[in-house]
Amino acid sequence: MVAEFDRQYQLLRLDDFRAALNDMDAGLKALRETLDVEKRAHGTSIDAAEAALEKARYDLKTIPVQSAIVSEQLKLAEQEAAAVYKELLSEVKLKGLSQEAEWRLNQLERGQAKIELGRAETNADRMLVRSPIDGTVVMSNTWRGGEFAQIRAGDELHPGMMFMRIVDPSSMVIDAAVNQADIEQIRVGTPAQIRFDAYPDLALPARVHAIGAMPKTGGFRASYVKEVPVVLKLDGLEPRVIPDLSVSVDVLFESAPETTVAPLEAVFRAPGEQPFVFVRAGGGWERREVELGLANNTAAVIRRGLEPGDVIAAERPPEEKK
Repeated sequence: MVAEFDRQYQLLRLDDFRAALNDMDAGLKALRETLDVEKRAHGTSIDAAEAALEKARYDLKTIPVQSAIVSEQLKLAEQEAAAVYKELLSEVKLKGLSQEAEWRLNQLERGQAKIELGRAETNADRMLVRSPIDGTVVMSNTWRGGEFAQIRAGDELHPGMMFMRIVDPSSMVIDAAVNQADIEQIRVGTPAQIRFDAYPDLALPARVHAIGAMPKTGGFRASYVKEVPVVLKLDGLEPRVIPDLSVSVDVLFESAPETTVAPLEAVFRAPGEQPFVFVRAGGGWERREVELGLANNTAAVIRRGLEPGDVIAAERPPEEKK
């Protein structure tokens, strides 16, 4: 368990449901006993009615020695005893159905109470956050008192709000964002190189693992500035690498080994002319046309026009500006 929400209300409801279920269990037990008593009592009444009927029928055998009035009374007694016995027998099925219906109704109410108890237990359990994997807890920041700070006891969280991550140190990924103008070039599996702000000398290989289907909002920037989320997975790890570090990512689309590279700000262009640079020659600068190869947002490969060791100007020399 890595976090617990305030679940006092849920636990109180859970106690109420447990108490209600216990009461229903006790009520079902008492009802079963009551129904059994009623069934035995009805059975006793049937036995008594049957005995009365047998006695009345036996008494009928004495009619030959009885007066007319007594004989009529004996006949009426036998008819009454038969009617009572028949009525009690007809009630057996009806009483059974009635008792079964009452028992079933109470069982359904008890079943509903058990469902409510299970739901309350689930809700209370959902207030406990358990880690699905072994790893390291990385706390997120929340807005508190005019500044961003780590989550702490007593903070209020909203639905869907990120407050913690569980990171597997043996398999790390990088959450990155790419400008919408560049996303068309990126493909899953494209190699990349990761550099760490905390360790300038450290560079690790990685590959594009996933590309978001929808762009993110611009946030505090203009709404037309869209970025697409990209996930990269490190191909190798190093003991110094820990979760939540800031990094920069260079995605490799093409490579040109053993080439001369110049910063883009040192390459100049004029309408209808070849790209050119200014090379230091003697005490001044010499304008020289160059042929460009692969380029990115910061540098370009010089295929022709420069030699190793040439010094070029990062901006137009003063005499060229005039």
